[in-house]
Amino acid sequence: MVALGSLTAGIGTVVEENAAAADSARVAADFDAALDPVAATGVHRGRVSFTEGQLRTVERDLRVLNETGVVRRIRVDALVFTAGDRRVAFLAGAVVRGPPDNARLRTAPPVTASRGGGGASGGDQPGVLVVGAPKLNGSAAVSATGGGSVVLRTSVSHHRTALGNGTYRVAVETATPEAWRRHFERRNATATTRDFDGDGVTSVVASYPGERVAYLVVHDMRLEVRHA
Repeated sequence: MVALGSLTAGIGTVVEENAAAADSARVAADFDAALDPVAATGVHRGRVSFTEGQLRTVERDLRVLNETGVVRRIRVDALVFTAGDRRVAFLAGAVVRGPPDNARLRTAPPVTASRGGGGASGGDQPGVLVVGAPKLNGSAAVSATGGGSVVLRTSVSHHRTALGNGTYRVAVETATPEAWRRHFERRNATATTRDFDGDGVTSVVASYPGERVAYLVVHDMRLEVRHA
């Protein structure tokens, strides 16, 4: 009877873990489908479903820096789903799945840089850096137990600013710095970390080599979260 009880408890744990994993995978896919700030303009709706967990927004900043310091700071915020140790976040256009010590980017942020810049491998001509900064501009605090779904409504507009020539860095404040660091380094940037405002949340700072012409595109999403 003791052995049977242990087996039953073990099966229950496996079932719960599999359900939680399926939840986080579904939420990540739903985030991708519901939140598309670069391609979308105007009103867009999508549904996010999960059996257990919480959905909330947290304060996050994206900064663009040149050789003199911060030239733009945008409060982008993050939409975060948690269920136990399962976590999915939409931040600055990226979808990140996994806890802080074991996260990976499912969807890359809309930051694009040419391979080389002036004074580096690109020769005399400056390179190009386009920083997309999707900002939620909304709030959420939703919990579900036993199944539920919410509708994410966005009304997206785009604002483009030329930042001029310079040497640039992009800093994203995040609870999953390792995932962001790996992403930026795969794209020919040098990544470091820094806590800009002393709140205990580090930013991953991606430095792009050489001189570049930079553009900042803010995608204002005006997010509303409603029960389905």
